Amino acid sequence: MMKAILTILSVCCLTLSLFAQLENYKIFTAKGKEVSYDKMLKSLQKQEVILFGELHNNVIAHWLELEVLKSLSGTQKVAVGLEMFERDNEADLQNYLNDSINKKAFDTLVRFWPNYATDYAPLLEFCKKDSIPFHATNIPRTFANLVYKKDFQALDSLSEKEKSWIAPLPITYYDTLPQYQAILEMMGDHGTPTLVKAQAIKDATMAYFALELLLSAEQVIHYHGTFHSNYHEGIYWYIKHYRPQTSIQTIATVDQEDLKKLTKEHYNKADYIIVVDSDFPTSY
Repeated sequence: MMKAILTILSVCCLTLSLFAQLENYKIFTAKGKEVSYDKMLKSLQKQEVILFGELHNNVIAHWLELEVLKSLSGTQKVAVGLEMFERDNEADLQNYLNDSINKKAFDTLVRFWPNYATDYAPLLEFCKKDSIPFHATNIPRTFANLVYKKDFQALDSLSEKEKSWIAPLPITYYDTLPQYQAILEMMGDHGTPTLVKAQAIKDATMAYFALELLLSAEQVIHYHGTFHSNYHEGIYWYIKHYRPQTSIQTIATVDQEDLKKLTKEHYNKADYIIVVDSDFPTSY
């Protein structure tokens, strides 16, 4: 625990020091127009769902995730969902948030990503302190692996309790969506149709549970890897499939050597694109 605390403090000190010296990020629209944080925030305030796509090791993205949450939760009833917590850990997550279990028990019961202490604990603890709903949205990884190995039909053998941790079956799936095709291209010989289906069941599950949060909040902020919502696909596509009238805006995170303008390859990745200096230190 002490090692984790010292790691957090060192990252925070390094981050603050570099913030003071450098221009380390800029925000652009989908078409490459630079905008201020306040202008982006004004637009985000009008949405039912905000899909915040991050680079998992990006310090700036994690800092801005918390800043956006602080800003928006001060003006309306917000709920938070995360890819980084899986639905079978939801009960233990809620038990920690309502103080039914202590932090020591929480740390032993829940599966954390390796960078939890530095990158996601601040979000969780802020929500706990301010009583902001905070929920797991991702499919248990063993079920996603099951799809990868045996296809969607393997999920039919799950118990009713296990099925409650994923989007309702059968899910709608279109392998022709450009981002799913991109997975096959990126993976080359290692890319398979079931690999893409494993991605799709993750997207569908996160979308389904993000929408469930909207039943008791005015706005949902969902945090996930940026690929899950780039180009208004992935989670975005499934939210629109489940509830077409949902108002959504997306944020993508990218890194570039030059912050002066958004490179064309990143155009249209999201409604707002956070460009981070590629030389900026990462959290791992």
